[in-house]
Amino acid sequence: MEFLGKTESEGGPLAFRWEERFPKRRELLFGGRVVPCYRDRPGSIYAMAKAAMERARDAEAVVDGERRLSYGDLDVLVERVASGLSARGIAKGDRVALLLVNRLEFVVAFLAISRVGAISVPIGTRESGSNIAFILGNCRASAVIFEADLIGRVPAPGEAPDLKLRVCVGGPAAGAEEFDAVAASEQRSAPAVVSEEDGAVILYTSGTTGQPKGAVLSHVNIIHSSMHFQECWNYESGERSVLAVPASHVTGLVAIITSMIQVAGCTIMMRSFDVAAYLELASRERMTTTVLVPAMYNLILLRGDFSGLDLSSWRIGGFGGAPMPESSIEAMAERLPDLHLLNAYGSTECATIISVVPVGHTRQCLDSVGAAVPCGDLRIMDDDGRELPTGQAGEVWVRGPMTIRGYWEREDATRASLVDGYWRSGDIGSVDADGMLRLFDRKIDVINRGGYKIYSIEVENVLSRHPGVVEVAAVSHPDAVLGEKLHVFVVRKDAGMDEDAIRDYCRAHLADYKVPDFVTFLTEGLPRNPNGKVLKRSLRDCIGL
Repeated sequence: MEFLGKTESEGGPLAFRWEERFPKRRELLFGGRVVPCYRDRPGSIYAMAKAAMERARDAEAVVDGERRLSYGDLDVLVERVASGLSARGIAKGDRVALLLVNRLEFVVAFLAISRVGAISVPIGTRESGSNIAFILGNCRASAVIFEADLIGRVPAPGEAPDLKLRVCVGGPAAGAEEFDAVAASEQRSAPAVVSEEDGAVILYTSGTTGQPKGAVLSHVNIIHSSMHFQECWNYESGERSVLAVPASHVTGLVAIITSMIQVAGCTIMMRSFDVAAYLELASRERMTTTVLVPAMYNLILLRGDFSGLDLSSWRIGGFGGAPMPESSIEAMAERLPDLHLLNAYGSTECATIISVVPVGHTRQCLDSVGAAVPCGDLRIMDDDGRELPTGQAGEVWVRGPMTIRGYWEREDATRASLVDGYWRSGDIGSVDADGMLRLFDRKIDVINRGGYKIYSIEVENVLSRHPGVVEVAAVSHPDAVLGEKLHVFVVRKDAGMDEDAIRDYCRAHLADYKVPDFVTFLTEGLPRNPNGKVLKRSLRDCIGL
C-alpha cells in the first residue's frame, strides 16, 4: 500500500492504492449493480467456514473460558446442530433469531443456520421485551435460540404465532428444548444450496426514529467485508481476536467472527468488557487483533495494569464509532510500540467496513477514517444528488459488493436509502486529494447557529485533546433567536474543571461561533448503544431538549 500522488479514476481523486493481495474483477450483483468483486471467494458463509474446517482442522476456532473448539470439532458440532434444526422443521429461507451473549454456542448456531440455508437474526441481549417481540414478529421468525435466563423477554407462544421452535442455552427454560438436545441429532443432512445473493443475516438498526428496520445482509456482503479486513489489515492464517463487543452486532459478527473464519483464525469469547480481565485474556491467549470502541481504549489507559503481561502478539487494534484522541494513540504507542491503532468507518448497511486507515499510516490519518475499502466506491454528494469536488463536504454515498440489497419487507426504506446501488449514509464528510475520508457529522446532527453550520465532531475532536477531558459529545440546543445553539456534554477527569475552562480551550482552537453556549458535566460515561455509538437523543432527553 502506498500514496501515489493525485490521479483521476472514474471522475474522482484517488491517490491511495491498496496493495493487491487478491485478484478482482467487475461483476453484476443484485440485478443492477456492477461493482469490483474479489474474483476468488467462497460462495456462502458456510462454504467459507467449511474451507477453514478442511484446511485447518487442528487449529483453534473458538475459545470460551475453559471450552476450546478446533475447526475439526466445530465442523462436527455445526453439522449436528444443523441436522437437529432440519429435523425440527427449519429450512432454507426461515428466520432464526439468536438472543445470545458472547459464547461458543453463538458461533455454532450461526454457522448451523447458514448450513441449512436459513437466515440468522441476531438480537442484542440488552434489548427490551417489546423490541424483541417486534423483531421476531416483523421478520416472522420460525425459531429463537436464547439465553435461558432471558426467558422472561421471549414472547409467549400466543404472542409469537410464527415461532415453531424455541431453544435455550445455559440451562433449562419452560417451553424450550435445550441446545445440547438439538446438537445430539443422529440424522445427517446435506448443506443447503444457496445463492451468494440470498439473505444470510438480518440485523435490525437502532431505530432512533420510529421502529427499527431490518438490514438484510447477503452472503456476498459478509464475505466481501471479511475479505476486506483480511486484505486491508494484512491478516494471515491463524489470527486470534478477543470478542469483547457484542456478537449480535455487525462489528462483532463480521469484523471479528466471520473475519477470523475467513483466515482460519480463532475467536476468543468475552461475555462483557472489563479492563483487567481483557488484558489478561489477550495476554494468555496471544491475541493478535481486535476491534474496540475508543471508550474501551481510554479505559485500558486509565485502569490497565500492563505489568506481568505479554501483549507482544497484539498487532492490530481497530476502532470506530468515535474519534480517538491523539493523546490516547500516543499513550498506547508508548505502552505497546508494535500495536497499530487503526480507525475504521462502517455501518450495518455495508456489512461493517466502508473505509479504514491503512496499517502504518495512523499518524498521517489522525483526523480521517482512512481510504475506501478495495472493492468500495465512495462518493461525496450534495443535496441535489450531484458529486462534489475534492475537499468539499457533502453526504457520503457508498456502493460495492458489501452494500445491502435493501431492508426486510421495507421497500419504502430501501428506496429512500439506496440509489443506483449506493447507500446514502446520512453522514457528512469530504475526501481529500490523498483519497482519505473525513467525517464531520450526521446530516441530522449538523448544528445551524444563526446560519453558521457547526459540525459537532469538530468540536468533539478539539475537546477530546484537552488533558482534563475523558470524553465529550456536542448536540444542538434550541434557541428562539438563533434557531440552535451549541451544547456540549463532558466527562471530566477532575471535578475542579469548570465551564470556563471548556470555553477557553475552545476559543483557543475554534472559531468564536463554535464555542459552546452550554456545558453539562456528566458523572458517568456518555450513553452509548451496544456498538459504542453515542446516543445523542438520550443526552437531549436528559436535559429536556
